[in-house]
Amino acid sequence: MHRRIALVWLVVCCLSATAHAQAEAPEPFFQVRAVGELGFLDVHSNTVRYGRTGSIFRFTEDGGQDNLLPFTRLSLELTWKGRHTAVFLYQPLEARGETVLGRDITFFEDVSFPAGTPLNVRYAFPFWRASYLYDFFAGQAYELSVGASLQLRNATTTFTSADGARRWSSRDVGPVPILKVRGRYTFGSGVWLGLEVDGIYASGGLLSRDNTADSFNASLLDASARAGMRVTPQVEVYLNLRYLGGGARGTDEEEAAQGLGDGYSSNWLNTATVSLGFLYRLPVGN
Repeated sequence: MHRRIALVWLVVCCLSATAHAQAEAPEPFFQVRAVGELGFLDVHSNTVRYGRTGSIFRFTEDGGQDNLLPFTRLSLELTWKGRHTAVFLYQPLEARGETVLGRDITFFEDVSFPAGTPLNVRYAFPFWRASYLYDFFAGQAYELSVGASLQLRNATTTFTSADGARRWSSRDVGPVPILKVRGRYTFGSGVWLGLEVDGIYASGGLLSRDNTADSFNASLLDASARAGMRVTPQVEVYLNLRYLGGGARGTDEEEAAQGLGDGYSSNWLNTATVSLGFLYRLPVGN
């Protein structure tokens, strides 16, 4: 009888040790994860001004862009040695609207759209972002990573009268350096909670096409909170709430020299998104 009890106890201990070893198995030296999000985006506010005496144009009120927009985000993550992660992200963002102006709109004093003008409006701000993160916890249960990102903005704003007789367009491409932090805690059940923040505030010419623009101010904040679960060893799903916003204002001396009014411009955007995320670990081996 005692021998049977001892044998059963030995088997239970062996199984427990095996399960514990599997749970604490080291992560592969190199990992690749494909991440995607699908959902909707709500524009809380979006304003532009061209010229210090120009009109403040509100896209949600003046531009007919007060509907929810589809939201998509794609990224690829490469992790090595359990601590180092490189993230490559693409974020499309475009809104179009059709409206009839209820008031006169003027840009740089010499570009005007009178009240009553049927107007087509396009606002696009897609961007690409590359990030590096260092994780202080090289385990599967905890993550506290800090690092930096470099974002490439690709902004376009276009106002066109419905008859095509009047048009104003502004385009801007440039790099944006950003600080980044990411955290995550995974419970034993596979359910996890996470937080991710990319943000920067800068003054002077750091984020401007004209590096001598001392009056230039800009900020960007991309902050999200998420909750998810591991469905299989390779697949995770999560719900994500995100704030994405920022903007810039200042005077571009080069534009002023080219005759674009006084060269002053301002754009501030505030959005919120709700999305369902998917993560897939590519089988790359240990």
